[in-house]
Amino acid sequence: MTKIDIISGFLGAGKTTFIKKMLKEAFSGEQVVLIENEFGEIGIDGGFLKEAGIEIREMNSGCICCSLVGDFGKSLKEVVDTYHPDRILIEPSGVGKLSDVIKAVQDVQDVQDEIEAELNSFTTVVDVTKCRLYKKNFGEFFSNQIEYAGAIILSRTDKAKPEKVEESVELLRELNEKAPIITTPIEQLSGEKILETMEHSKSLEEELLLEEEICPECGHVHDHAHHHHCHEEHDHHEHHHHHGEECGCGHGHHHEHHHEHEHHHDGECGCGCGHDHDHDHHHHHHADEVFTSWGRETIKTYSREDISRILKTLEEDGTYGTVLRAKGMVAGADGEWIYFDMVPQEHEVRSGAAEYTGRICVIGSRLEEDKLEELFGLKK
Repeated sequence: MTKIDIISGFLGAGKTTFIKKMLKEAFSGEQVVLIENEFGEIGIDGGFLKEAGIEIREMNSGCICCSLVGDFGKSLKEVVDTYHPDRILIEPSGVGKLSDVIKAVQDVQDVQDEIEAELNSFTTVVDVTKCRLYKKNFGEFFSNQIEYAGAIILSRTDKAKPEKVEESVELLRELNEKAPIITTPIEQLSGEKILETMEHSKSLEEELLLEEEICPECGHVHDHAHHHHCHEEHDHHEHHHHHGEECGCGHGHHHEHHHEHEHHHDGECGCGCGHDHDHDHHHHHHADEVFTSWGRETIKTYSREDISRILKTLEEDGTYGTVLRAKGMVAGADGEWIYFDMVPQEHEVRSGAAEYTGRICVIGSRLEEDKLEELFGLKK
């Protein structure tokens, strides 16, 4: 099955630089076809890509989202039938609406069932230095590219002041609350990390809640292999681990196991719920105990000492709420990336690979969000 990835963005945003990196690092060894849809002739950008051995299908009659939907379908089928590529990259005109490009691809799939292709991702590249200007000058065309993006890449963040990056992120978040926004300069990220971000947009909060077996919808802790109803409209959930899959506790388990945590001492549970439990208990919480999460994306830099101090404060000071888990990855002041993970009475701080942006998440009960924001230095 051919994967179709749409790379959107205004002219000069850095799409070609991004595509070059992905071809080299993420799509290496794959048969890739690039479909460009620009007004006028393809210039230097197209010339480079031809030299790289990438087939280019030019459709210069206008935007595929307008009059060329039919022609686009024919072209797409021809590309798939002729080259049988692993991946098709569609780089639409910088003045087109991303929603129309997505619809054009979906229409081809609906009308021509025999086409062996699926829409894999849709990403928008935005020049951080022109973000506000583009919104002002291009209005709905700019807004549409942001609103429908599955992931957003901010280019030239290495040349912009932190205040400018933060301003751009805020502006983008007004238009798209969910999509991951890559603020780390793409030169510092591997192609694989970028592709992972484009394809899997699960937030750190969702990841942590799943690790801790806390239902993201209702905030309760549930058994592994049971059905439950959280309010009338809540769907059935099954919490299973497949063979070889790592459980949130860090151990591999067999299919449909009970997540059992044995305590070899009496007293308070180390899970952070603050309750005493019997010896060899199942790791369960009362049904009325609801956990919440607090998370932030940030470009702020920290030192290891900063993070250790913050985690120590969370461990010792109960005024921030009952903290079950804290986890994050943030840029270090010295250029390294700092990863941290905390459970009650224990925390780890280490170096790690560059992330697409700094991410912090705390889960627990009765969390004081304003105090957490202040503790991490994010209060404005």
